[in-house]
Amino acid sequence: MSLKTRVLPLLAALSFASATAQTLPILEQTPAQLRWYRIRTPHFSVLYPEGFEKPAQRTAHRLEGVYEPVSATLGKRPRRLPLLLQNQTTISNGFVTLTPRRSEFFTTPPQDPFLLGTYDWLDLLTVHEYRHVVQFEKALQGFGKAAYYLFGNNALALATLGVPDWFSEGDAVGVETALSGSGRGRIPNFDMGFRANLLAGRRFSYNKAVAGSFRDNVPDHYVLGYLLTTNLRRENGADGWSRVLNEYYHRFPWPFSFSGSVKKVTGSRVDNLYKRTLTDLTETWTKQQEGLKLTRATPLPVRPEKRVFTNYQNPQYVSDSTLLALKTGLGDIAQLVLLRRNGTEKKVFTLGLYNDPDMLSVNAGRAVWVEFRYHPRWGQKVWSELRSLDLTTGRQTRLTSQTRYTAVALSPDGFSIAAVEHTADYKTRLLVLDAETGRVKQTLHNPFDYFYLHPRWTDDSKSIIAVALRDGRKTIQRIDPVTGQRTDLLPELNRNISHPQPWGPYVLYNSPQSGIDNIYAVDTRNGRTYQVTSRPLGAYHAAISPNGKQMAFHDFSADGHRVQEMPLNPESWAPATEVDDRTVRYFGPLVAQEPGVAQARVALSDSAPLPAPFPVSRFRRLPHALNIYGWGPIFSSTGQELTLGIDSRDLLATTQLSTGFLYNQAERTGAFFANASYQGLFPVFDLSFQSGRNQTSVYVDRRLPLDSLRSDTWNYNQLTAGIRLPFQLTQTKYRQSLTLSAQYNLIQVSGYDLPARPLNEVGGARVLNALSYGLTYQRLLKQNKRDVAPPWGQALNLTWRTTPFGGALRAEQLSLQSNLFFPGLIKHHSLRLRGGYQQQFQDTYRFSPATFYPRGQLYTSFDKLWVGGAEYRFPVADTHWNIGRLAYIQRIKAAGFYDAAQGDVQVAVVNQNGQLLRFENRRRNLATVGADLSFVFNVLRFRLPFEVGARATYALNTGEFQIEPLVLDIGF
Repeated sequence: MSLKTRVLPLLAALSFASATAQTLPILEQTPAQLRWYRIRTPHFSVLYPEGFEKPAQRTAHRLEGVYEPVSATLGKRPRRLPLLLQNQTTISNGFVTLTPRRSEFFTTPPQDPFLLGTYDWLDLLTVHEYRHVVQFEKALQGFGKAAYYLFGNNALALATLGVPDWFSEGDAVGVETALSGSGRGRIPNFDMGFRANLLAGRRFSYNKAVAGSFRDNVPDHYVLGYLLTTNLRRENGADGWSRVLNEYYHRFPWPFSFSGSVKKVTGSRVDNLYKRTLTDLTETWTKQQEGLKLTRATPLPVRPEKRVFTNYQNPQYVSDSTLLALKTGLGDIAQLVLLRRNGTEKKVFTLGLYNDPDMLSVNAGRAVWVEFRYHPRWGQKVWSELRSLDLTTGRQTRLTSQTRYTAVALSPDGFSIAAVEHTADYKTRLLVLDAETGRVKQTLHNPFDYFYLHPRWTDDSKSIIAVALRDGRKTIQRIDPVTGQRTDLLPELNRNISHPQPWGPYVLYNSPQSGIDNIYAVDTRNGRTYQVTSRPLGAYHAAISPNGKQMAFHDFSADGHRVQEMPLNPESWAPATEVDDRTVRYFGPLVAQEPGVAQARVALSDSAPLPAPFPVSRFRRLPHALNIYGWGPIFSSTGQELTLGIDSRDLLATTQLSTGFLYNQAERTGAFFANASYQGLFPVFDLSFQSGRNQTSVYVDRRLPLDSLRSDTWNYNQLTAGIRLPFQLTQTKYRQSLTLSAQYNLIQVSGYDLPARPLNEVGGARVLNALSYGLTYQRLLKQNKRDVAPPWGQALNLTWRTTPFGGALRAEQLSLQSNLFFPGLIKHHSLRLRGGYQQQFQDTYRFSPATFYPRGQLYTSFDKLWVGGAEYRFPVADTHWNIGRLAYIQRIKAAGFYDAAQGDVQVAVVNQNGQLLRFENRRRNLATVGADLSFVFNVLRFRLPFEVGARATYALNTGEFQIEPLVLDIGF
């Protein structure tokens, strides 16, 4: 789940010198033919697609039921909120944003038990995301309220920047935990990384805890925020954060004013809150480990990148001595590796858009899993399809197409696959598929509407074992696909069990019963339960060797997850009734503090009958196309222009509008503009208009001395109409996209009085009519965090611009530019080769350049231009340097490059009387070499990074040397 805000909306200026105009970004939509409906409640407007009314009504009632409890401790009652229920995607997520103000729930529940817990998925989103709404509403006071009324939601989002996102997410996790019997604060896996670091003596600086690391496992802002916000509430009461925010929004928003507000309320700045929390947690978690009797296990030898956090998870036996595991980390994208007891590690397959259910299935020499697949056009239409890999031949097969599977398990005999399917109407089904074709052989009836997790087959391939969740309680069920009979192997409890694994008369499973996640077993003959592992931080994902003598699992340390093995000996297992309860209830005081706990738990219970439905109406796109969310000044990306504008975007992301006035500070000229983009159909339609004044300076007399510089200010109107076809083509580990575009551009000029004009301006010719066509294609291998560029990839850009309608201005330009990415000499290094060609076919007008040019050289227009270059980019050092509270430097990067160009231009040769004698071809060669040095850093303890540095360039043809600043990333 994520909290989305658009930090600083940027409207780049329309180009006066080219026949192209700024276009609005492509958004993610649902298919155009999908009908939408709306439920109106006292505090919400719930939008849902056709066929989703029952869960939409349920969610609307849940939202009203938690409206008061979720708002209580921040003391703010939000305005009516639009909420969209997105059921066309199988991605599990939710967010709140101000641009425009709304929330969206992606309705497919995750298989990850450490996110879901024992919550219903839509209930979890209801509590967590609505708390974000309350947080935003809390900003409507003091300077936040003034900013909103003056400049809209853009400014309100900007006003919240001083509130760290660890507060936003941590506070929401705390509320989701306190108001129910579930929530991530109750799940030991949630804070396991933080716990591992502290118990290993790794007390990171506050800067590092906020901004992260390229080497170490730094738990994310959800975990950090939950622990910090909970500590403050434990010490300062339920309204502690409400008082902090009241103080913050009534201060002048200078840097560190949030920390100053914390100090005003608690007596300590954020740094001290962090240190106090670490001390408190270290003591608490150390006590949890005291007297803990550990089970022995043997780690499988692995070869992670040196000193870099790396995980080996979800082991599955291929043979008695070989296991398949999932390898991920800061230096590795998700891949399947074979691990052997003799110490060898072999990469088998790199996964694509992996839909991680926190499990892996291997049987009969094959592995199966699910991957996301996007609709080529509609970004909110995402399937989850079944993949199979033959571990002997390496052949990978896509067994299903346009399906919604979230977890799959291959039977021991290799003939069948058990699949969990989540339908578009919020129903969960267990299916039996043919393992060779992916065809559905059987759909298992689910009359009690259980949500199923982590299915597995029994040893005889006749029954399915799965975790079943309903109304906040979990059990493990044995299901007979033939008869449909279901047998509960455990009593239904509010306990976050997961990962069942049958073995003879036992079913092994994960449970946090002791307060630490470990592996347990239930004897299906008598229902007795046993603790199988006792590991200090957690043990997960039991797998049984083919000979039944060994069990593999993965456990955790500060260096990452590692695969372990231990003998299978039921006689050594401890009865679960004798296991000590070491549960850490750090959230405990929050439950007592929340005034609406009882009300929230009643509202979130399935036991109460659903009240009468709210009224429903059809929600159509075009009547709601106008939805203004921002107004006022916006600084452009060049820093030379100021825009006063109005932004609008409809809730279904089909229509974007912006209009306003743009002022160029350098030329002291202004322009009115209007941009529109309709994206509700298969092609995207763009329209923009701009009217204003521009300034030009030219030398009227080209003879020496050049002392005839004259300037003029003139009027222009520019109309641009275009069509785009964006395609998302990713199906493997390579991210692929294709965009086709066509655009008409009209520029009309009046009041231009200079006797000459630059070739790239309309000037006295009065009118330019132009068409431009484009093709952009990318195929780039996924990157891990430590990569400086895609290890492999290709990118191509083709443009054609022409003036087919005649007139005084005639021009034609064809350009081609390509980039090729290759691995460098060392892991995470990158080599990029690029080349381009550009040709201008006429000379009464010149389009702006469409290909790159040697760095450090001023652009010169040629009739024909060939360009090429090579760049080697690499990390120099991964650092953790603190410059007080001002900056935290994470990484130093460098690059060396060589750029070359060859340009041809036809030059008129005239005699002394000015008569044309002939045209001669003049050729010019350019070449530069240079180096970049940049720093990745965080300023003022803001989590998003900046990358700034310097570039040194030496021109081989002129001997000119220059150093210039370099801004590669501004963090947004």
